[in-house]
Amino acid sequence: MQGHMSDKKKTTIGGQALIEGLLMLGPKLQAVAMRHPDGHIVVETKPKPTFGRLAEIPFVRGSIRLVTQLKTGVAALTRSAELQEEGEEKDETPSRADRFFERHSGLFTGLSVFLGLAFSIALFILLPSLLTDLARKVFQLPTGRHHFGLALLEGLIRIILFVGYLFLTSRLKDIRRVWMYHGAEHKTIACYEDGCPLVVEEVRRFSRLHPRCGTSFLFLVMLISILVFTLVPRQTPLLNVGIRLLLLPVIAGIAFELIRLAGKYDNGLTRAISKPGLLLQNLTTAEPDDQILEVAIEAMVAVIPEEAGSDDWT
Repeated sequence: MQGHMSDKKKTTIGGQALIEGLLMLGPKLQAVAMRHPDGHIVVETKPKPTFGRLAEIPFVRGSIRLVTQLKTGVAALTRSAELQEEGEEKDETPSRADRFFERHSGLFTGLSVFLGLAFSIALFILLPSLLTDLARKVFQLPTGRHHFGLALLEGLIRIILFVGYLFLTSRLKDIRRVWMYHGAEHKTIACYEDGCPLVVEEVRRFSRLHPRCGTSFLFLVMLISILVFTLVPRQTPLLNVGIRLLLLPVIAGIAFELIRLAGKYDNGLTRAISKPGLLLQNLTTAEPDDQILEVAIEAMVAVIPEEAGSDDWT
């Protein structure tokens, strides 16, 4: 939907798609709205986790908030999976394994966050570096003379892997259902920012693409890594990997600040920053049906603050 972008409210409320549900994070509350297998919507709210003082420091807060929100998202994803299992016929007596997982749910949430980060770093940061070093060895390229070209090659490999991963996962039927909830999140937030009533008929009119999205953040990380790694001379393959791990928080911090600027201002530069992420959202979102929109609306309504303006993007 076309709108008067510069006049619209810009909110800090954001979310994450789940299994038949949606997580919404407001300024004070977080809500998980899920469609129960019997058809009704379950909404669970609790205080939003705090980030601490370090999360207010520019270029540091990006990494801290990323990890904290990832942990929150994994816990919500686990809860949505549990709710779907409630609709399946099973023995009422929990097994020993079920009891073990329930007692140590916090440990397994932390482990899931660690494994998710490890997989992402290995696939999108370390593998491109190793492939670039392999190319340098195969073609016997001297490091100094071809340093900038190697950095571009590494960045190109990283972007190809990232876009390819999104394309392949978007073809999966179950993942596409999750992307529909992602699209519903964006539509609902856009409707709220435009000041329209949060009802299905209104929310349906808005675009499923939104400039302040995690997809945009991740793509910015890819682009910024090219610029940062051009400043670092290539070393041995193992040392290159170590350097990239150390620089990752710096890159994430820069990307986060750029996303904040793109969210705060509406001009040619900020639209250019947002454009690649908007294009990629064609892979990470899908048009939702009305039942999915109902879930998104319930999640959104649950976290809208009572104090007007307390969720304004600043």
